[in-house]
Amino acid sequence: MEKRFLLLSDVAEVLNISAAQAYALVRSGELPAIKVGGRGQWRVESALLERYIKDAYDRTREFVNTHPFGGGEPDDE
Repeated sequence: MEKRFLLLSDVAEVLNISAAQAYALVRSGELPAIKVGGRGQWRVESALLERYIKDAYDRTREFVNTHPFGGGEPDDE
């Protein structure tokens, strides 16, 4: 059974980013999350992470369609 909620470290692993970048996505509100427990640890619902990824694909597709041969941001590796 798939876990409903993920740790920020899990989110970072899925997106192949640092834990600090995952935290920044949550703190900015770009990636919805909740705080749970006495120490207020962040959790991201799996379904919301999948929606974030889908939306990122949509944004990227729109960018490519409006900038077909570059002219936008430099490539990330």
